[in-house]
Amino acid sequence: QERMLGIPEQYATNSTIPQLVPDLNGEDIIDVDVGAEHVVALSKDGKVFTWGMNNEGQLGIGHTNPVPGVVLVAILDNRGINQVAAGKSHTAFWTAPPKSPCATSSTQLGTPPSIPLEYRKIQHVEIKLIRARLQILSYFSDLIYTSWRLLSYDPGFREVHWLEHPLSSLHVRAVLAPRVQMLPSMRAIGRTMIQGRTYGPQITVHRLATPEKTPQPIFTQISEQVIKLPSADLRLPSRAWKIKLIGEGADDAGGVFDDTITEMCQELEKETVPLLTKTPNSTSSVGFNKDKFVINPSSVSPESLQQYKFLGILLGVAIRTRKPLDIHLAPTVWKRLVSLPLAVSDIEAVDSLFVSSLKGLSTIDKQGVGEDTFHNVIPIEKFHIQSSNGTLETIVPGGEDIRLTFKNRKLFAQYALQFRMNESNIQINAILDGLSSIIPVPLLRFMTLEVLEHWVCGKPEIDLNLLQKIVHYRDMDKQHYIVQWFWRIMERFSNEDRVALMRFVSGRSRLPADIADVSQRFQIMKTDKCKDGLPTSQTCFFQLRLPEYTSETVMEEKLRYAIHNCRSIDMDNYMLARNVENSTLDDPII
Repeated sequence: QERMLGIPEQYATNSTIPQLVPDLNGEDIIDVDVGAEHVVALSKDGKVFTWGMNNEGQLGIGHTNPVPGVVLVAILDNRGINQVAAGKSHTAFWTAPPKSPCATSSTQLGTPPSIPLEYRKIQHVEIKLIRARLQILSYFSDLIYTSWRLLSYDPGFREVHWLEHPLSSLHVRAVLAPRVQMLPSMRAIGRTMIQGRTYGPQITVHRLATPEKTPQPIFTQISEQVIKLPSADLRLPSRAWKIKLIGEGADDAGGVFDDTITEMCQELEKETVPLLTKTPNSTSSVGFNKDKFVINPSSVSPESLQQYKFLGILLGVAIRTRKPLDIHLAPTVWKRLVSLPLAVSDIEAVDSLFVSSLKGLSTIDKQGVGEDTFHNVIPIEKFHIQSSNGTLETIVPGGEDIRLTFKNRKLFAQYALQFRMNESNIQINAILDGLSSIIPVPLLRFMTLEVLEHWVCGKPEIDLNLLQKIVHYRDMDKQHYIVQWFWRIMERFSNEDRVALMRFVSGRSRLPADIADVSQRFQIMKTDKCKDGLPTSQTCFFQLRLPEYTSETVMEEKLRYAIHNCRSIDMDNYMLARNVENSTLDDPII
């Protein structure tokens, strides 16, 4: 648009080539930044100039009319402005001087008087040496921060094989500052976000069983519909789709969307939909990650691969909408999603007995076992092993005809380990296919597996301090006795109870890892319903409604009952006529 050029109409000629901005002639401009539809410039003597669209008052000139030519922001005169920045609908100014090109964020580090006792491994190291090392790492992060666009993220890039690429190392990613790990993905997600729409396409779900028919799992119903949609229609900041619950009085203004996603996560972990399976450590009750899930290597049908693709879409939607998934994937899954190669320790973390048996097999000669006694000790006869879900699989082509012997035992161990590392390649590729349709997967290569997990899943524990920071009270304040009782009850609640409360008031069971990603305030309001009655909620608005109670004990009893037993989303009775099969009634505009 020509009004973005800062050039009066009589001077504007061709907006496709660089032109002199006449109103800035004679000004020593030291900084310029461009927002979505406006520009801000800073002169050496601290004058601030703006021009462009101004519908949100982002030009800072006291009105919201667009300004085609350059205008001086008079209110900032003599304020000592040294830096400027423009966003979509805002402009920021700093009096602090910018960092010099040679400076790094590490120059702002402090020096503690001593090393905290919990850092035992570095107690013997001088603080100045630790600080010097941190300065180097900080400088490295700054270099990546300013040059990430120049790096190759293509695994097939011929000049540098991906496994030889510096970012393929977990050690390199682990020393990057959090802003560097997140910046590329967040920038790309912001630029590809669909704006101006409250929700995406409508998806129909049957949850109510009848004597004649039991509905399919919700995951199956939604995946079959979403997978057919153009991926661009799902890149929304709030609801990627709108749920229509057939036969139920629920209007999806966000709460039904959240609730069905929580139900889908539960179906995955209950193995109602057989895409995931418990880790072998969980089955054998040893080692780590006994509460985690790995990919089911037996789910390879075309229908299953389409569902894995939808699982990838679901992960991407959680990132875009900043609404975490309550799903407990093993570290091996997250590591594959950020394109990091698996190591022996990764397999051991989910199946310690498998790795220890391979190690024992390789070194069995040290236990006095030789070729003559080998089969008396080792029950395995052929080149086959149990996969992660317990099925017997050959580890090399024709493995059922290859006899395991004392001489080839190390080769067997090598092939067995490679099989386990690659047994879910097809499923992981399907997940990445779905994920890449929603977010830029190559840019996840800056992240560690922990960063991606926190981004997708948020915090497993419900943080009361975070809830108290985002709460908003209606018809009462924080000094009201109902509010005081509520927070005391919450302190006594177990995390399981707090998760149930979250599900009751929001449809979700997790909070984002970062408070900045919380998109709604938690509302607590007083109602005029009968004293000592059950609390109610509006999941679409993250709202808890509490009547008056005669005692804290009664309130706790009613709250516990409601959050564990009252799960129906069916109080929008006006929707019953609309939520029928093949309804011709239009959905209300939200």
